[in-house]
Amino acid sequence: MNNYVLEIIIEKKPGARDPERETILRDLIKQNGFEMVKNVRSGKFLRVNLEAESKEEAKDIVYRMCNDLRIFNPVIHTVTINVKE
Repeated sequence: MNNYVLEIIIEKKPGARDPERETILRDLIKQNGFEMVKNVRSGKFLRVNLEAESKEEAKDIVYRMCNDLRIFNPVIHTVTINVKE
């Protein structure tokens, strides 16, 4: 068994309403003068440390974990899983 650190990024899909993103973008531009900011995306970030036989198995375990625990909604979220070296 090998030890792996996986980073999980859960974001809203393009087109899905994201009130947090809208608020942050509005505050950056209108209230704080950051007109150079053209877009913001909000989401969740998780870091998981686990043991598995391979990177692929580690990614499968994390995806299953996120799906089984309903950490994300596949209809409105995208999930990116990165294995850190």
